[in-house]
Amino acid sequence: MKDFISTLRAVGWPINLLIAFFIFITLFGSFITPYDPNAQDLMSALQSFSTRHWLGTDNLGRDTLSRLISGAQTTLVGVTIILAMAGTVGMVLGTISGFFGRWVDEVIMRLVDFGLSVPSLFVALAIVGVFGPSYWNMIIALSIAWVPIYARLTRGVVKAAVNQPHIESLRVLGASRTRIIVHHLIPVALGQVLIYASADAGLLALAIANLSFLGLGVQPPLAEWGQMLVSGMPYLQEAPRLVILPGVALTLMVVGFNLFGESIALAKNPRPLSKRKLALRRQLFMKEKAA
Repeated sequence: MKDFISTLRAVGWPINLLIAFFIFITLFGSFITPYDPNAQDLMSALQSFSTRHWLGTDNLGRDTLSRLISGAQTTLVGVTIILAMAGTVGMVLGTISGFFGRWVDEVIMRLVDFGLSVPSLFVALAIVGVFGPSYWNMIIALSIAWVPIYARLTRGVVKAAVNQPHIESLRVLGASRTRIIVHHLIPVALGQVLIYASADAGLLALAIANLSFLGLGVQPPLAEWGQMLVSGMPYLQEAPRLVILPGVALTLMVVGFNLFGESIALAKNPRPLSKRKLALRRQLFMKEKAA
């Protein structure tokens, strides 16, 4: 966890500001929406930009700005739940596999390899197709599809940490397996999982929009950007903003999370020293050598 927090400081403030904006919308969107996002007013259908409706209304007279804000909440809440469920189950499986090894590792990793061999979106489509389209079926389907990714990541981190001298010392001192796993292995894996999840959030937001666009995810009247794209397609020539606005919002979220995750990953890589710092280190080395 400390490793993850320290890397946040190296991320550029424009990216942090964009992510903070979406988080703010998710937490306080219900208080700043000018209208009920599901309230219909057929007499005001397909209105353009105005002082009453800043971004106009859709084909049912619902306020577009309110539905965009509500759609951001729907997407980010879904992404958070999926990452929490998939990350927790994946970390448990990966920790067990990396710590115990042998046949336990072999069985779990073969199942994980099978899950990774099938594209995640195909797995989600199959599960939703069997159990029916709904918001929670979509959440469960995407969580199951993303579990192998975090299981493989956690297993690699735990496998490397198990062979460290301090873990061997804990075993010699009589520390229980539960204590070693909970207090020394899971915290190490958690930082890596959070870093990977920060980049995965954009991909999950796109997956939610794709399933909703296909009619297998969020169902009307609940606002969601992919579902808003479908609803606006018949009115593309008459009111293109109904397609453009949710498309731009989804693009900003996906690009923002991708840049956020990439910046965190790059911040962990060692950077080359500048000429000034290199010269200072040489001078310090020469002084210590002369002394």
